[in-house]
Amino acid sequence: MSEDDVDRIAADWQRERPDLDVRALAVVGRLLFVAENRLAPAGARAVEAHGINKADFDVLATLRRQGAPYGLIPSVLSAELMMSRAGMTKRLDRLETAGLVRRVLDPQDRRSFRVSLTTEGLAVADAALTDLVETLADLSSGLTPDQLRHLDEALRALIGSTGRGAERVEE
Repeated sequence: MSEDDVDRIAADWQRERPDLDVRALAVVGRLLFVAENRLAPAGARAVEAHGINKADFDVLATLRRQGAPYGLIPSVLSAELMMSRAGMTKRLDRLETAGLVRRVLDPQDRRSFRVSLTTEGLAVADAALTDLVETLADLSSGLTPDQLRHLDEALRALIGSTGRGAERVEE
């Protein structure tokens, strides 16, 4: 493999601080670069082509993967997305105004309500997901199936080794 900017930076640090093992710095540097500069922008473009942003897509996709009737109560939805209830309310207001979700009284608990995809919301969620999956598959097409499997295993191990869950997102 050819050298890249991360190799140069790691070599500089190794020269300046030979007492440090900078391999993790290089790996995480590459991981962040790919995530921030390749995957996130391409994913955002794929969903934005459907008139929604990533935050909207996360809500629609979470409802969609529940199966028919594509609904959850807001507290479960906010827990699924690891975000505050106040942030969830803002997202739901925006999506309801756009006609992509609806809120109806929960038949099991009339003190609460359920959020469900509308017909339009279901269509947008499916179309955006299709484009996102195709975009990410295209971006990863330079890797062999074995490389993809090893990368997936390594990232799963990295997540597990950190011993922490995802932080709550405030919006």
